[in-house]
Order: sequence, then structure tokens, then C-alpha cells
Amino acid sequence: MFRFKLLLSFIFSILIISVSAQQNASISGSVTDSAGVIIGASALLKGTKIGATTDANGRFQLKNIKPGNYTLIVSYIGFRSISREISLAENQNLQLNFLIEPNPNDLKGVDVKGKTVSVELKQSSFTVNAIDLKAFQNTNADLNAILNKSSGIKVRESGGLGSDFNFTLNGLSGRQIRFFIDGIPMESFGSSFGLNNIPVNLAERIEVYKGVVPVELGADALGGAVNVVTNQSVPKFLDASVSYGSFNTTRIALSGKYTDQKTGLYVSANAYHNYSDNNYLMRSNPKYDVIFETYENGKPIPSDVRRFHSAYRSTMAQVGVGVVDKPWADKLELNLLYSDMYKEIQTGANVSRVIGEVTNREKFLMPSLKYKKTNFLAKGLTATLFASTSVQRSDVPDTANYRYNWQGRDREELIAGELYGIKTVYHYRNTASIARANFSYEIDENNSFNLNYNYNHFARRATESFGIAQNNTFDIPNTIGKQVAGIAYQNNAFNKRLTTSVFGKFYHLNALVRNAVYFSQEQTYLKSDSETSNNYFGYGLASRYKLSEELGVKFSYEHAYRLQEGDELFGNGVDVASNINLKPENSDNINLGAYYYFQPKDKHKFAIETAYFFRNAKDFIYFIPSGGIYSMYNNLAGARINGAELEFRYGYTDLLNFSVNGTYQKAISRQRYEPNRDVLDATYGDRIPNQPWFYANANIEIGKNDIGAKGNRLQLGLSSQFVNWFYLNWESRGSIESKNQIPTQFSHNATVSYTMAKGKYNVAVEVNNFTNELLYDNFRLQKPGRSVFMKLRYFIK
Repeated sequence: MFRFKLLLSFIFSILIISVSAQQNASISGSVTDSAGVIIGASALLKGTKIGATTDANGRFQLKNIKPGNYTLIVSYIGFRSISREISLAENQNLQLNFLIEPNPNDLKGVDVKGKTVSVELKQSSFTVNAIDLKAFQNTNADLNAILNKSSGIKVRESGGLGSDFNFTLNGLSGRQIRFFIDGIPMESFGSSFGLNNIPVNLAERIEVYKGVVPVELGADALGGAVNVVTNQSVPKFLDASVSYGSFNTTRIALSGKYTDQKTGLYVSANAYHNYSDNNYLMRSNPKYDVIFETYENGKPIPSDVRRFHSAYRSTMAQVGVGVVDKPWADKLELNLLYSDMYKEIQTGANVSRVIGEVTNREKFLMPSLKYKKTNFLAKGLTATLFASTSVQRSDVPDTANYRYNWQGRDREELIAGELYGIKTVYHYRNTASIARANFSYEIDENNSFNLNYNYNHFARRATESFGIAQNNTFDIPNTIGKQVAGIAYQNNAFNKRLTTSVFGKFYHLNALVRNAVYFSQEQTYLKSDSETSNNYFGYGLASRYKLSEELGVKFSYEHAYRLQEGDELFGNGVDVASNINLKPENSDNINLGAYYYFQPKDKHKFAIETAYFFRNAKDFIYFIPSGGIYSMYNNLAGARINGAELEFRYGYTDLLNFSVNGTYQKAISRQRYEPNRDVLDATYGDRIPNQPWFYANANIEIGKNDIGAKGNRLQLGLSSQFVNWFYLNWESRGSIESKNQIPTQFSHNATVSYTMAKGKYNVAVEVNNFTNELLYDNFRLQKPGRSVFMKLRYFIK
């Protein structure tokens, strides 16, 4: 009922807006080229003073135009201008979309200052990695693989396609980093819609905010945020691809949109299907205590083994219907998303615990509504609203009657399950509702405000059908509600050389669980309903100063929070106890950075970006394994992190692109005393274990146009990744000579692609880890060896 009222209120608000909207003749649309949107293109009515430039999404809007006949001219430096005769009737809203083509003659003697969205973001006051995905469209990579090549980021996976992963950004990781799709929290989209699933063809770019997050994302992000931006600016396109390769891996992706220019009505669709057996070979390496044992005559023998219970499948379909460029709405869209996921679980936290039968099956459904309007009730005010409700159902049977080793079945086990001390069949039902509102008000070209509000309500219920588990805490839904509000003021000074944004954030958490297990003051475990409700305040600023058009320096700071999750506060009802005294994580984050982009000649482009980061994180939420019946989450003192990163890029026309980046970080434990004891902690001052402290990436691409026929392109790519050795456990409890470390790793990937008919037909072959190196990830879990994939792609717009 709550979710229905939420959506009803949202629709009612939009209807009120539509009734009160002004009915003026106007023109709106977009300007793109073959690479994507164009920022700063000019749209002008000939013979009048009515004109505009395209925004960060490549869109423009001309308003308050008298009925009549006009000539609309669209132009941009280095491209051929387009003139179009138009006729406007009273109250008409005309939508036009332009695809402009390069004009080499216009570039002679002209210093082209046009910037892509990615470059604009990198030169903003926030510390941002903005990754344009056009160069990756023909690869088999998912978004995780692309992000893992970026400075300051390390993605560590527990296996192959669809496996769990740990995302580290400047030393903070896991839930301390928040993920979004077009500004909407990714956790709202179900388990099968994650960075390790989303095909690269479904996204236009990725924005990575480090340490300091703008209020419009509206999240409790302790260490930063990742925002995936999909292709919404192109009015008509179709992108379809299929790939197949090692480990019986298949990936199919489809994305498209059709817009009727007369009515503004459009329909969009996105879909993908991923499958892999993930049955790659894992090799023993006694030097680093990585040993897989098989048995002959009852004796263990170190062997190479193949994963046998690690298959993964995910399917997603999303359909959107909407309208654009109306007097009452720039955009109104109704979406429906469905996903289905099947996952076999092969190991526990490390490879010594082999699981042979546990699976997770999930189905997810989410309708949503989006609305955007510029000059919303007042000139200069832009409103962006979003509402969604979702249902997620999952089944996790843990009923194996055997224990497994790397040869298969080992011995009979009639009492315990593979995950817990008893056999269970859990059926989970999660429901979530989200309401988001963002209002930006532009006072003038140098001053603006932004107000954001985000409400998230989550409820979890479960039934256990095997009948052995007692006191199921999820019989009655457990709920958690989060509210995050933020306000920001931005000022441009000194002819826009200095840009400064100051902001404040408000966090509210309310959580309730039925029959939670907790540790009482009498040192015994009790069960009762538990509830918590708290408020917190964050604040910060971000500033950038342009020393010249090519050179700039920036500084940003935020006192950030990460609110507790339900399972951390209240346990899981089986073997994890509640801790109602658990506090949220908080951190003081500082970034200092500089950039320099220069183009000494028309054919050469250079870019250098560098940054220093500092994180003083406190009250880390940490999982403490059980020494008895129950495990639990508790707060640790935290960590102090210092680090630096550097990236260099070079391009020569469309023939060569080269980039290299490196990241160094030192994360030190600040836990002076052992939890809940007055005993000095021996790890105080140690590096945080199981976390890389130095890593680097290099990438080179060489391509040539008109190979075989005009409009075709052949491209070769080579990328390398280096990770220096790091401690697996606390360094004070081992030495560099011991087996308490993950070894130095150096891997290489290669890609060759051939594009025909100006990008309409594409074929690519990709070889990952072609030297077949031994690679390890989170807690020394082994990654796949050499793998080969082929991808076919069709694209038109």
C-alpha cells in the first residue's frame, strides 16, 4: 500500500504540473556526431537573437518563439553546419535531432576547444574518473573489467563471470562505495544487474567520484561513488551483439530506442543474457601456500583441479515508454525491468572450503517512473523526479547429504548443511521502494543551488521450508528505512576560472527486526524485537582553479557517512547475531589534484592527471567470525589512508592512443586496543591486509581507417596490469619471506577488431591473460587463466 501511494502521489504531482505549464511555441532537440553527444554546439534561428548551446547531454531548447517560418542553423567548430527550414504553429513544441559530420577544411588554423562530457567532468571541482566507453564497445569486457584499468580502482573477484567482487577505491571498499545507474542506486535493480553483468554496449560512460560525492547522487557513500550513464541522448539507434568463448561463456546484448519526432513519443529497450560454466583450471602453487588436494589411496596429493559447481546465468529485460520536449515535461518515462539469475556456489571465503550443491535462484521485477522539467514553476529551476517499487524473490537450498572436495563427493553428512550447521531451504522475498527528487536552481551563469532528497525503504521476509531451523527471524518482514538529503551552492568567480561548491548532507536511519539474536549484559544470547533510529550530518566542499584553459588545480573535502545495513545491525537469524549498538562508519576525505591537457600540434594530444588522497576512516564495520555459536558485526577504530595516483595519455590523430596510470596507497590500522578489551592490539600501525598497495595499468591502441574498403577500420589493442605483492593477513603476524602474502602479478590482454560500413558491422577477437599467468584475487582466490572470446556486433543510428 505504501509503495502504491508513493507512485500515485508522484503521478498526481506531474499531472498538476502539466495543467499549470505554460503553452509557448518552442524548439528542442539534440546534436550528436558518430562518437556521441556534442557539448557547446550552437542552435540559432537565422535573423533573430533566439539561440542556445547544447548542454552536457548534447541537448538544446529554444523557447517563447512566435508562430511563423524560420531557418534553424546548427553549427560547431570543425563540423559542417546544418540549416533546416521550419514552420511553427501556436503552442507547438517542435523536436529536432541533428547528426553533424566533421569538416576537415574548418580545422585549418583553428584551435578547437570543444570538450567531451568526460573531459568536462575531469576538469570539474570534484575528483572524478570519467571513462568514455566508445573505445570498448567492440570488446567482450563488462564494466568491472574496464573500471579495473582505471587509476585508484582495484576490482577483486572471487571467480569467473557473475562471481562476487570487492570494489576498492582509494583504499576504501565494499559497501563503503555506492553504485548508480543514471543517478539511481544500483542496489535497487536486483543482484543480476551489477557491474560484473552489465554489457559495455548498454552504457555511454562511467563516472567515478573519489571520496567526495556531489549531493545530486543522494547517497551514504563513505569512500566514493560510481555512476553508470546509459545512452539516452540519441533519439534512434539499435545496438545488438553476441559473443562466445572459453568456459562455455555466452553473452548477448540488445539496446535500442525509437523516437517519433512529431509527437515526441519514444520507446526504448535494453536486454542481455549471460551464461558461463566457469569451469576453469585452478593450479596449485606451494610457494604461496595455494594447494588443491586430491586423494590417491587415501593420501592427499597436490594437484591442478577444475571448478565443477560454478555455473552462472543472468537475464535482464527493460522496456521504457515516454515522451520528450513537451511544455509540461522535458522528459516523462515509465519503465519496467525484469531479471532472472541462477548461480552455483563453489567455495567459501577461500578455496579450502569446497561447496558442491548450494545454489541461488532469483527473480526480480521493478516498475519505475522518471520525470524531468527545466524552468519548473520558475525560470532557472530544473526538477528531476524518480520513483520505483520492486519485488525480489530468491531461493537458497542448502540440503546436501555429502561433503565435497575437489574430486567431487567426499563423505556423507546427514545433519549439517554446506553453509550452516543445519540443512535449510530459505525462500526470501525482498521489497524496496525509492523516491528521489532533485532540484537545481540557476540564479545566473555564476551562481546556482542544488537540493536533493532520497528516501529508500527496504523490507525482507523469508520462509524456511525444510523445517529444521528454529525461530526464523524473517517470518515477519524486517524493515530498514534511509533518508538522505543534501543542499549545495556553487559559485563561479574570476571569469569562471574559480569554481567552488559547498554542501551539507543529512542522514536518517530507521531499522526494525523481529526476534533478533543479541548478546545481553548478562553475557548470554537473547532474542527480542530490536529497533534503532538515528540522525547524522555530513558536509564538504569542492573547488577548482584554472591557471589556464589547459592547466588546473583542484581541492575537495567531505565528512562522509556510510549507514549500517540490515544484516550488519540485526544478523541473519541463523549464525550471525544482532548488534543494536553498531555505529555508522564515518570518514574525513581530502583530495588534492591537478590536470594539464595540451595539444602542441593538430595531430598530437597529451593529458596528465595527478592526485593525492587522504582518508581518516573511523568506526569501520567489520565482520568478527564466531568463536562459539554466533558471529557478529562490530565497529573497529578504523584506518588512515594516504596515497597518490598519476595518469598520462597520448593520442596521435586516429592512429594511436596510449595511456598509463599508477596508484600507491598506504592504509594503516588505527585499532589501538582489541575489540571490547583493554589489551593492546598487536596490529596497530600495520598495513590493512588483503589489499593491494601499489598497482599500475597500461593500454595501447593502434588503428587504421579504410582498410579493405572506405569506411572500414582495423584496430589492435594491448593492455597490461601490474599488482605488487601484498600481505594476505596482518604483517606483524608474518614476514615477507613467509607464505603470508599474495605474489606480484603481471598480466596482459590483447584485442583485434574490424569495423565495416562506418561502424555498422563489427567483429572482434579478445585474448585475456594470454601469457597464462597465475592470478589471484580476494583472499588468494584464483582467477581464470588464458581465455579467448569472439564478439559480433551490429550498430545503426
